[in-house]
Amino acid sequence: MSNRRSMLFMTGAHRVLQRITFGRLGWSLGSLPVIELTTLGRRSGEPRSTLLTTPVVETVDGVERLIVVASRGGDDAYPAWYLNLVEHPEVTVSRRGGAALAYRATVADEAERDRLWPLAVRAYRGYADYQRKTERRIPIVVLEPAGQKD
Repeated sequence: MSNRRSMLFMTGAHRVLQRITFGRLGWSLGSLPVIELTTLGRRSGEPRSTLLTTPVVETVDGVERLIVVASRGGDDAYPAWYLNLVEHPEVTVSRRGGAALAYRATVADEAERDRLWPLAVRAYRGYADYQRKTERRIPIVVLEPAGQKD
């Protein structure tokens, strides 16, 4: 069963909070940082932005990597942002309302997902509940600044 309406409502409420506080609030959800991810629509080619938590931020070889989870609250459907970045992995990321910077999105392979999943669940236990709600294996996406990876 799709939870599209509730996800749209929560995203809208989150954006309203950011707007009415002039960006002072809404850049974290509990202890998790929030980013604004902008992808190109896979059908429209138009920019599409969404607010996502980043349960894991890690530095590998001097490059800061942001980890996002394509959970959609445990829905059986993939989030639109995920489908968009699979088609167009060049994305932009804004943090704390700052300038949007170019990033490259990569879906974690099985080994990397197996390493990152427990870290994500440790940061937010709800991800484990989301995985139990759906038959699909929830993907993890790694965001790295563009031009930082060979």
